[in-house]
Amino acid sequence: MANTMKVALVAADREVWSGEATMVNARTLDGDIGIMANHTPIMSVLDAGQVDVRTVDDGHWVAAVDGGFLSVAHNEVRLLCEHAEISFESNYDEAKRLLDERVAAQQQDDEA
Repeated sequence: MANTMKVALVAADREVWSGEATMVNARTLDGDIGIMANHTPIMSVLDAGQVDVRTVDDGHWVAAVDGGFLSVAHNEVRLLCEHAEISFESNYDEAKRLLDERVAAQQQDDEA
C-alpha cells in the first residue's frame, strides 16, 4: 500500500507493537508531530505522554510513553522508549495507568 508505513513501538524490555499504519502522532521536545507515509527523515527526542497510531485497517490505538526517541527513515517509524504501555481501546488513561504500574514494579525489583 502506497499510503502506509512500517511502525514499531519498542520498550527496553520488549517490542510493544509493530505493523503497518497510515498515521502516527506523538509529542517531541520541540512540540507535536504528525507523521504520514513517505515523511521526510527525522530523528527527535520523544516527550513523555501519548502516542496515537492509525492502523491500515482503520484501527486506532494509543500508548503512554515515558519519553525516548523517534526516528523516521525509509518509510519506517521507530519509537524507542524505556517504558511504554498500549491501549487498543484508544484509552490513554488506561495506557498511562499500565505504564505507571510497570515503572513502579520495575523500581521495586531494582530496590530488592
